[in-house]
Order: sequence, then structure tokens, then C-alpha cells
Amino acid sequence: MNTMADDNESEDRHKRPPRAVVGSHRDEEEIFGKAYDPRIVQRIWAFVSPYRKLIFIAVAAVLTFTLTQLAIPLIIGYAIDTGMVVGGAGRASLAWAVVAFAAMVVINFGASYVQETVVGKAAENVLFDMRRAMFSHLQEVSLSFMDRTEVGRLMSRLQGDVNSMQEFLETSVLSVGDIVLLFGIVIVLLSLDFRLGLLTLSVMPVLFIVRLFWLEPARNAFMNAHITNSTANGALAEGINGVRTVQNLDRQKVNFDLYDDKAHLNLMTQLRASKFAQVMVPIVDTLTGIAMSVVIVVGGAMVLNRELDIGVIVAFLFYIQRFFDPIRSLTMQYSVMQRAMSSGARICEVMDVNVDVSDRPGAITLGPDMDGSVEFRNVDFAYRTNQPVLKNVSFKVNPGETVALVGPTGSGKTSAMALVHRFYEVNGGAVLVGGHDVRDITQESLGQQVAMVLQEPFLFTGTILENIRYHKTDATREAVIEAATAVGAHEFIMRMPGGYDADLQQRGGNLSLGQRQLISFARALVADAKILVLDEATANIDSYTEMQIQKALIKLLEGRTGMVIAHRLATIRGADRIIVLQNGEMIESGNHDELMAEGGLYSRLYNMNYSSFDDIPDDLVAAAGPQAAST
Repeated sequence: MNTMADDNESEDRHKRPPRAVVGSHRDEEEIFGKAYDPRIVQRIWAFVSPYRKLIFIAVAAVLTFTLTQLAIPLIIGYAIDTGMVVGGAGRASLAWAVVAFAAMVVINFGASYVQETVVGKAAENVLFDMRRAMFSHLQEVSLSFMDRTEVGRLMSRLQGDVNSMQEFLETSVLSVGDIVLLFGIVIVLLSLDFRLGLLTLSVMPVLFIVRLFWLEPARNAFMNAHITNSTANGALAEGINGVRTVQNLDRQKVNFDLYDDKAHLNLMTQLRASKFAQVMVPIVDTLTGIAMSVVIVVGGAMVLNRELDIGVIVAFLFYIQRFFDPIRSLTMQYSVMQRAMSSGARICEVMDVNVDVSDRPGAITLGPDMDGSVEFRNVDFAYRTNQPVLKNVSFKVNPGETVALVGPTGSGKTSAMALVHRFYEVNGGAVLVGGHDVRDITQESLGQQVAMVLQEPFLFTGTILENIRYHKTDATREAVIEAATAVGAHEFIMRMPGGYDADLQQRGGNLSLGQRQLISFARALVADAKILVLDEATANIDSYTEMQIQKALIKLLEGRTGMVIAHRLATIRGADRIIVLQNGEMIESGNHDELMAEGGLYSRLYNMNYSSFDDIPDDLVAAAGPQAAST
């Protein structure tokens, strides 16, 4: 009673209304669907199957261990009864019992060592394969899935759910031994003395009735604990990834409240799941005590009446003590199994995420002799149904031509660039690269011919050299240095300790944003692709460095097709052609002079960008320094 009161008091202490009213952390089911799937065991077995020999060895070791557990009480009982026999026969029988006991102990130890070693090895290999398969699949899934899925939730599945499977795999083999031990003890008890055995087992119906009421709420509690844990991880990952914005907007308190509410809900569901996992233990212990009391009282009376040998009573007590151990273990194993089933369902759901963008049968491979042309033919595209981003867009970029896409925010410029690399599938029309529909080209060869520099540079942990040749790992050091020099990155790289072999911190944290962008620019140049896509690639670079890059691009774009997005319209004045998008539709096309003469949207955007700059007094421009004056 006191325990229940303490639990209730603890729950009351944690209860409080949620305080955060902002955040995008949705319920897990919104994306991944239901938790339970009857195919789970079959799907998980596909990972276990390559190691079934190890599993069979482990099962054999478990069964051997179980048989020794059954034999040891019989040997002890036999030794007690024969030890009471006076004379040489009794001593000889006792000696054999001691030898048999020693042999069982040795076999027991050996079997236990084998089962633990082999099961651990098999489980680790299965988990390794499982993580590899999940990571490999997540590398292939469409960006539309990644756009709407929180990183924290995926990490929860890759780590937490796989760890739950590890716990299950390591204990499931042992449960085979528990089941065999349970039935073995029942058979031995009934064979030693049927009446006393039947009386001892009379407590079992109580246990089954309790379990009947326990199963369903326990299953729900374990699943809710998984869901809230995933949601809390999502909030945690978002808060960490966005820490700069959090501090910039002084949102620490709000974000803490948001995470605290998710973590508190996870705490409550975990506490509830823990209660269901532990509540069966004291029940089983109580039933064990009752059964042993029955044996001592009834069996003792039978011994006094010379209806039963003392050795049999001792064996009975050993077996009763061991009888409830597998029940307790199987009860805990059920909790582990429920968590594993939930985790298995979540793992399978990740593996079942559709790969919307994949190679068609017989897809062609773009060779180095492809002409580098890009064409949009009546392209319609939308991320969500009834919310079109591009509407009937048609234009062609000729080989070696540099074309700029401009337009207000949300006009579809970046989406058009993404379609060139086939990050998404068009809803209508076609995008052609080298004269072929991108849906008919292998993704690998398309990626080799299209190099992209995005507005937000992403650098990986490793050296500067490794990051620059990330797209083309066989590039020579000379080619890397040449590309870095062309974009103006060589000087700051050489100032770093180690130069090109300098290690970068997470996401290039020891570089400025502009420096990271220059490295990503050099990475695209090293790829030596026929098509170079620049999506706001110079947005994070100062004007002086941008001018250097513009000069380098004149030479670097020779023989390449260039597609450029830039809000700083001065950077695209030299483009062969400028395409103007608005609300997903192409409304203007021509070079800078032609579009300025037309006086349309491009002309208005250009004048809005630079009329205010022209009004700045010369003395303020001079005070700003030589870089501003150069602009």
C-alpha cells in the first residue's frame, strides 16, 4: 500500500500543464502509421538468417545448460538419501553423486559461457547489418520524405529502437531455455510425487489470471513510451541544430519549455511502462513463497509419516525455487519482447519508406561526351497536392550557355534547380539533360554530370582536402589546389595549420560561412561536371570575394553549362540569358540589356536592388573600405 501511495505521490509531483505552445513535433503515427505489423518477426528473421548457425549453437548450449539445471536438484536429493544409508554401499553411492554433481557444474559453466558468447556475437552482427541497411535505405529515400521527417526521430530509430532489438535478441534465445526449464520442472515434480506436485502447481491459475489482465495495458504502455521518446528526441535534435537561431532570437526559455514538456511526457510514459514491467516481479515472488510454504508444511508432514524421503523434499524446494525463476524471467522477457515488437515495427517502417526516385529498368548512363544541355518541357511540379510550385514551365539551356533564373522568393527557382538533379519527380512534363529525360538516366551518372553549390554549404568531418574532393574521391591534390585557387580559397586554406590537411570541426565550424561556401564551390569545380548549378552560391560571400569568383567563372564555365540563381542581380548581368519566374510561371526571358529595356519584373527587381545603393554618398562608400569601394 505504501508503495502505491508513493507512486501516486510521485506522479502528482510530476503533473503540470504543458507550457510551450509552439513547435512542430507531431505524433509519430502521422508519418509512419501503426506500430504493430504481423510481418515484423519475418522481417527481423531476414537479418538473423545469415547467422542461424550461431543461433543453433546458442540454442544447443542453452538446452544443455537447462538440462544441467534440471539434473542438479535430483543429484542433491539422491546424495541426501544415499548419504543416510549406513555402510559401504551408501558411501559409494554418495561418491558417485559427488562426481555427477561436479560434472554437472562443469558442463553448466561451459554451456553458460558458450551461450553468452555466441548469442552476444550473433546479436551484434545482426544489429550491425540492421543499422547498415537502415542507413543505406535512408541515403536513397526521396528528399520529400526527409523534408517532412525530423532528424531526431530517425536517430531514435537508428539508435534507440535498434538497441531494443539488441536486448531482445540477446534474451530471446535464453527464453527457449526458460520454457524448457519450466515444463521440465513440472514433469519432474509430478514424477517425484504426483500429489505434492499437483498441490504445488495449484498457485499457477492465479498467475495466469493476473497476466490476462496485465497484457493489454502493458502493451499500450510500452508503445506509448516509444512514441514519446521519439518525440522528445525530435525536439532535442531541433533545439541543438538550431541553437544559433535560438540564441539570436533569445528563445532559450521557450525552447526549454517545449523540450521540457516533451521530456516530461516521456518521463510519465516511461514510468508507467516501468510499472507494468516490474509489477509482475513481486507477484511471482509472493507465489513462490506460497508454493514453498505448501511444500514445507505438507511435504514435512509426509516425511514425518514416512510417506516421502527427505531428499525428495529438498529436491522439491530446489525445483520450486527454480520453477518461478523462468516465470519471472519470461515475464520480464515479455516486456522486452513488447518493446522489441514496437521497435521492430518502427525499424520496418523506415525500411518500407518508398524510394520515389529510382532508376528505371534499362536506364541509360550519361557519358563524358554528353553535350550538357538542359531543357524544361511543360514542367509542372508541386511538393503538396493542389499547391503548384512550377506551372507549365518551358525553356532550354544550350550546351556551354550560362542561364540565370531570377524572381521573387517562392517563384520556384530552387525547385527548378532541384529537378535538374532529379531530387524530386515532376508532376507533369519532362526535364531533359543531355537530350534525355532525367527519369531515363541513371542517378549515378546524372550526379556525375551535374555539380551543385547550394546557399547553405555543408562540410563533413574530415580534412579540407577530403571535403573538396568529396564528389570526386580520385581527384589529385594538384586538381584540388587548382580549384581552390580559382575560387579564391587557396590563401585562407594555406593560413590554416596543416593547410589542405587541416581537420574541419563539425559542419566546418572552425571556418567562416563565406569560407565554407568557397570550399563547397571548389568541391563543385573539382567534380568537373558538364553542368554547374549555383543556387545562391555567392549569397554568403563578401562582394570583393564575389568579384574574384565572377572573374574565375568566366574561364571555369568554358565548355560547361551554367545555371545560376542569385538575388544579388549584379552577379548575373553577364549571363547569356536570364529567365524570370513569378508564382511558378516563366514570364520573361532575355539578356540583361533586353530585359531592362522591356521594363518588366526583372527591370523593377534590378532597380529596387541597386537604386538605394547608388544614393549612398561617396564619402560613406570610401569609409566602408576598399572592398565596398570596389563593389
